[in-house]
Amino acid sequence: MATVHLRIGDLVWGKLGRYPPWPGKIVSPPKDLKKPRGKKCHFVKFFGTEDHAWIKVEQLKPYHAHKDEMIKINKGKRFQQAVDAVEEFLKKAKGKEQNSDSKGESKGKKPNKPLKILDEDDEDLSALKDPSEKDLTDSDPEPSALERLGPGPGSAFKWESSVVKDDPHFHHFLLSQSEKASTVEPISKRLKIIEEDTGSTSIQAADSTAINGSITPTDKRIGFLGLGLMGSGVVSNLLKMGHVVTVWNRTAEKCDLFIQEGARLGRTPAEVASMCDITFSCVSDPKAARDLVLGPSGVLQGIRPGKCYVEMSTVDPETITELSQVITSRGGRFLEAPVAGSQQLSNDGMLVIVAAGDRTVYEDCSSCFQAMGKTSFFLGEAGNAARMMLILNMVQGSFMATIAEGLTLAQATGQSQQTFLDILSQGQMASTFVDQKCQNILQGNFKPDYYLKHIQKDLRLAISMGDSANHPTPMAAAANEVYKRAKALDQSDNDISAVYRAYIH
Repeated sequence: MATVHLRIGDLVWGKLGRYPPWPGKIVSPPKDLKKPRGKKCHFVKFFGTEDHAWIKVEQLKPYHAHKDEMIKINKGKRFQQAVDAVEEFLKKAKGKEQNSDSKGESKGKKPNKPLKILDEDDEDLSALKDPSEKDLTDSDPEPSALERLGPGPGSAFKWESSVVKDDPHFHHFLLSQSEKASTVEPISKRLKIIEEDTGSTSIQAADSTAINGSITPTDKRIGFLGLGLMGSGVVSNLLKMGHVVTVWNRTAEKCDLFIQEGARLGRTPAEVASMCDITFSCVSDPKAARDLVLGPSGVLQGIRPGKCYVEMSTVDPETITELSQVITSRGGRFLEAPVAGSQQLSNDGMLVIVAAGDRTVYEDCSSCFQAMGKTSFFLGEAGNAARMMLILNMVQGSFMATIAEGLTLAQATGQSQQTFLDILSQGQMASTFVDQKCQNILQGNFKPDYYLKHIQKDLRLAISMGDSANHPTPMAAAANEVYKRAKALDQSDNDISAVYRAYIH
């Protein structure tokens, strides 16, 4: 197979995992961003997004040589917008080139040398410029060295391609939301430390960089147990950002997709824990969390001195205390790190991580937390994160039940549910959560983004925690009864918004 030589400034099609080829440009990586170990790769900035990523050479094709091919196999609004952005970019570059040539000829000067396309993300611009040329900006680009490259060696590449519709499932690769700032500062410089009256410490990452690829992955081997709604998105982002990940799931078939994306397969939880430096788990409830650690071929059998175990499941503080004790009794290090969010936020790398336990494990997990979330907090001793997460989910579950009650009361009194939502969305309670959940209810779409059975479990655990603290939780208790009725109506595996159906049956 002939080799295609690519360099900084070249326009390319880049492909990552199961996601569609996307137009981009090879740029210089930030100076403190290490190149992933293994095969040769280039750092690519993608058009129409704020995303950057390391892409293996064999997953890159010259832009012009394969443009027609890519347009035929890829569909969708975002894809077309990206292609339009490339064409606009080239149009401006051509105009700039013509102006420069005409000026050079009128003054009797020789034409300018071909320039590579530079970008504000390129760190060492001086190494790429001719000394006689002016600085370039995004609005003043130059053409790529591959701009007129015709079909040739690049045609020998083979990608498994299919028509890709404009759906959200590949957005955690493209992640085109621009609200996450591009930042390449070391994690130690991007942490805001807040001392609270309680004596616990919250460490908040200023912004996750999962969206733009500027994460230096830890060299520690990562294990992940549980590939459900939340775990699947987390593992995808860990792999995307260059982490070495070994996966296990009770239903083994769920591992196949991640194996194709570069993950390794563990046969049992014990094997994963023994093979990896840091093992994460994310399962459904306290019983599943205990069984994973204490059961046959469980995590505990693979724990050795220095091994780290991170429990991401939302469980009660008592379960966390028990797991922490058994892990540390074997010389292991323990951290709890439940997450606030949903399947979509997990896919997008926008979770909020609430951690507690061994502070050194929290620090060791910094690149992992950056890959999977936008913010992380450290709350001190083990059990505090479980308490905080149950309170957060208690509030979310109660709020969702109240919104469903309002929608059904509007209908019962002859009011427009859409008008109710429109008014709500213009007031103080306006939020993406309210808008998405209400729209899904009105459309009859209860595809799970967060399982109803899990929010009911969290409400139950929060009420029990309130009882232990001798603190009343009447609102949560009322909401819990509504969710229990929804479960009785066979809504357990639907989204939490399906609590609406408890009011109409």
